[in-house]
Amino acid sequence: MQDKIKKTWFITGASKGLGLAIVKQLLAAGQNVAATSRNIASLTTAVGTTHKNFLPIQANLADDTSVKQAIAETNTTFGSIDVLINNAGYGIGGSLEELTDAEVRTAFDVNVFGTINTIRHVLPYMRQQQSGHIINIASIAGFTAGTGWAPYAATKFAIVGLTEVLADDVRAFGIKATVVAPGAFRTNFLNDDSLAIPQNPIADYADVRASHQHYLTMNGNQAGDPEKAAAVMIEAGFNPNPPVHLFLGTDAYTRALAKIESLTNEIELLKDITTSTDY
Repeated sequence: MQDKIKKTWFITGASKGLGLAIVKQLLAAGQNVAATSRNIASLTTAVGTTHKNFLPIQANLADDTSVKQAIAETNTTFGSIDVLINNAGYGIGGSLEELTDAEVRTAFDVNVFGTINTIRHVLPYMRQQQSGHIINIASIAGFTAGTGWAPYAATKFAIVGLTEVLADDVRAFGIKATVVAPGAFRTNFLNDDSLAIPQNPIADYADVRASHQHYLTMNGNQAGDPEKAAAVMIEAGFNPNPPVHLFLGTDAYTRALAKIESLTNEIELLKDITTSTDY
């Protein structure tokens, strides 16, 4: 990556996990990096540098004004914003009946509206430049989800859908859009500070509890390497013709193909009913 052209990258949720890995690799390659976190002290400690190419920003992604200020500060500091990586994410498990309105809305504020806010405020700069790349990190759960993760899947399906349309909407301005759907990677995503589980579970939802236990048992043993995922996403940011969909991890690949096959079979099975509703 050392011979790549210098770009300015704006990374959200950068104090841990995939976001932190991306920031460290970019800085090691001499790239300009603006990175956000809810806690700027934890961000600077985690990154461990005061390099002139690094701009740490404390931002509340659910606050439109906070996001607008962060984007403007980045452009003022570096003179452009070339790649936006929406990495900040909030995990939430449980049946819809078990979760409160506030818990579900918090997940949408971070995972969906936080992403929309950064896109809304970065697009004027990219449109003026007639270039840029927006990379939204969703999840394989935004393409095919399992038992017990309905609210989380809803947020990630939203990111997949909005990115697909965004790619079409901004193509005329020379701007690219990619949605990344990782499987299970060995980050702290399954830790208590990143994942919300119902505080008052309902005993009848035995299958939901079993699903949660499966994932919590997996914590620390996920097959995905976050450093390799970060490198792939950075390479996508340099790609002049990036994909709209980027699945990461063997589990994501397997689950995506299984979903496509299942959906194709279901559509074909119901073809006569589906087409019977035309005039």
